[in-house]
Amino acid sequence: MGAGAVENGGASVSKTGGKRQRLSVGEVAARSGVAVSTLHFYEAKGLISSERNAGNQRRYSRDVLRRVAIIKVAQRTGMPLSSIRRALLTLPEGQRATAADWGRLSAHWRDELDARIAGLVQLRDQLDHCIGCGCLSLGDCPLRNPEDALGEQGPGAQLLEH
Repeated sequence: MGAGAVENGGASVSKTGGKRQRLSVGEVAARSGVAVSTLHFYEAKGLISSERNAGNQRRYSRDVLRRVAIIKVAQRTGMPLSSIRRALLTLPEGQRATAADWGRLSAHWRDELDARIAGLVQLRDQLDHCIGCGCLSLGDCPLRNPEDALGEQGPGAQLLEH
């Protein structure tokens, strides 16, 4: 800890009233609008990290607020946590994400989002056809899987995932 600072429950506070360098889990929750349990979940999944103080309480660097904001935006777009984690690993640890960092992340996610949008449009159009015809016959339905030939490729509607 630098000169002119005092320890206060694991957070450094300057004697001159400067800002705290470390935040408690409750402070991060209040400032980010995310439940404490969600922060613990994010940490368990490797999306954010904390340090422990002498009392074994979590303390977060201030950059975690930007990371949580990025996680929330990415989740809102439907990005899986694994993709979010990979993206966050490219950010400098302990430093706030910059506009350039965000631009790089959003450009990467744009490709994933475009692929998801194309898949959803295909699904919508195929469902419209099936619902429109009403027969759901195995002979004409684009959702068919005769003799379970696609079952070996995994669960779900395999014809729709391309």
